[in-house]
Amino acid sequence: MELLPKPLAIIIFIFLTIRFSHCEGDNSEQYNFTICSTNMQLSCGDFKNLPYPFWGESRPEFCGLRDFKIHCGDNYHHPVIQINGLDYLILDVSQSNDTDSMTLARSDLWDGPCSPKYFDTTLDHNLFRFAPTVENLTLIYKCQKQIHQEFVSHGYSNFTCGDDGGNVETVYYANDSLVSNLGGSLRACGNVIRVSISKSTTGLVGVKEALKEGFDVEYDHRFRMACGACERSGGKCGSNVTTSRFLCFCRVGSAEDSVCPSRSGIGLFSAFVICCFKNKILALMSITFWENLTDKNDRDLEEFIRSYAYLNVQRYAFSDLKKMTKSFKEKLGQGGYGEVYRGKLLDGERLVAVKVLNASKGNGEDFINEVASISRTSHINIVTLLGFCLEGSKRALVYEFVPNGSLEKFIHNDNRSETTPSLEWHELLQIGIGIARGLEYLHRGCNTRILHFDIKPHNILLDEDLCPKITDFGLAKLCPRKESIISTLDGARGTIGYIAPEVCSRNFGGVSHKSDVYSYGMMILEMVGGIKSIREADTECTQKSGGYFPDYIYKHLEADSNFTPRGVKTDEENEIARKMIVVGLWCIQTMPSDRPSMTKVIEMLEASLEALHIPPKSFMSTPIASSLELQLTKSSFSSSAVSN
Repeated sequence: MELLPKPLAIIIFIFLTIRFSHCEGDNSEQYNFTICSTNMQLSCGDFKNLPYPFWGESRPEFCGLRDFKIHCGDNYHHPVIQINGLDYLILDVSQSNDTDSMTLARSDLWDGPCSPKYFDTTLDHNLFRFAPTVENLTLIYKCQKQIHQEFVSHGYSNFTCGDDGGNVETVYYANDSLVSNLGGSLRACGNVIRVSISKSTTGLVGVKEALKEGFDVEYDHRFRMACGACERSGGKCGSNVTTSRFLCFCRVGSAEDSVCPSRSGIGLFSAFVICCFKNKILALMSITFWENLTDKNDRDLEEFIRSYAYLNVQRYAFSDLKKMTKSFKEKLGQGGYGEVYRGKLLDGERLVAVKVLNASKGNGEDFINEVASISRTSHINIVTLLGFCLEGSKRALVYEFVPNGSLEKFIHNDNRSETTPSLEWHELLQIGIGIARGLEYLHRGCNTRILHFDIKPHNILLDEDLCPKITDFGLAKLCPRKESIISTLDGARGTIGYIAPEVCSRNFGGVSHKSDVYSYGMMILEMVGGIKSIREADTECTQKSGGYFPDYIYKHLEADSNFTPRGVKTDEENEIARKMIVVGLWCIQTMPSDRPSMTKVIEMLEASLEALHIPPKSFMSTPIASSLELQLTKSSFSSSAVSN
């Protein structure tokens, strides 16, 4: 006997599961609602009402988010926030439609750059990112006198600092492009730090003034959007202090999907009945729900819907996507998982890219992977997921629009067309560093690592400033931070030519974040190689010299200290190209333990060439590489496991 009609059972079950996980009578939730209601005004210095997610002073932590704690400095008229162990003065807080930002200044440099803490200005990239208006300034202290002339000849500026004993020190400063020309000369100086300033102050004011002007840092505007939705529903914004996850405190219970349930009329009576008989009702609905829902794929996707409330992304109807894209009029591209269309959000202000997934692809795992992984991210080098659609077999993802398209068309631009100009070497280096920063962010997550498993030029997008953004998380895996090795992996993942050896055969070690490092290394070598793809270059090298592409590069680099990669015209370009090659060779070491972390990769790319050394030749030679490719070709991997 059918207890309830199937559609009704599904709707009620999901509604109950998401909406009524907390019942009336939860005194702690009511307490939090009351406290956050009475402590909404957070004033500090010249700021009279700091908005959510900031907390501190009289506002308790559960009324904000953990990493946005502020305190009122005794000697300043500004609130102070600590990031990566350094105190920053908050000079301004700005909120717009799609960006929230604050202007910061280092407190140790507020009174001048003569007595700093010798630490670089860095951010916790899980939460913050530098605005595009920011550039780095390098301050160089305690230098030997004999290199003074070299600094002057390279265009460095300087200022003097004195101490109480009458000693005077000359401090040099320059932007990053000048610093890279010095090479090993910086070793003659005692301390070198990188500080952030606004580009608008460069050359117009002195160092002290530029440091006081501060620099802009962006943070996720979805915190404010969630808070706005919460307050419009009658709730108060807060967080779970254990998980640091957003919570909307309601008069009755709390909601993790940003909106308090309606409490008027029948709603109040329903809430009372449901709270009193929740367990029995849920048990009854569970039986009806699972008896009627027998298809495994549907169960997987409905399970995802139940957890969707925790994700900071918008759910759209398929009809909304048709309006955004004008019935999918302008196609941007097509891949193994679906087609991408250009569109605009319904408010008409923001361009988006709508990725419509093929209905025939797998059981929805790629869709769940992408939404579950990328919705946890907020980083300048990770493409932003704005929303998704899930209506039966119709699945789509809504991303920010990235105007310059994929890196692949730039580095494989055989015809050097005007619409896709070739990249300069310094641009390639900065793109490589940006991708590395994005991967570092994914790999070092606070609670969960994200392993991408498909790093390649096609999955790197470039914005109008050629800032790289990692995309396509369909093969990604979430890994608990405490677990460095993935114990189970259902088949090989990735694209042939970029897949790490251990992903194909556990004889090479465990699958971990080092598998992404390998793919990154192959991509870096491909960026240096330019026109031909890894596999095309591999074939050519095998035909000409019986060698494997990285092996071919290694032999030339080892045999000829003056080896110059193709397309290099100047000494500076040669240093960049050789440095990228050395880093690439380190990343593709056969054993995962021999590869550097992405943090180390960034250090290597930002160091001088003379500070690096060529790795031992332990990466795969042709027979092993060919054997693995043969395994991939013959294996019965699912279509979602190996992409084209």
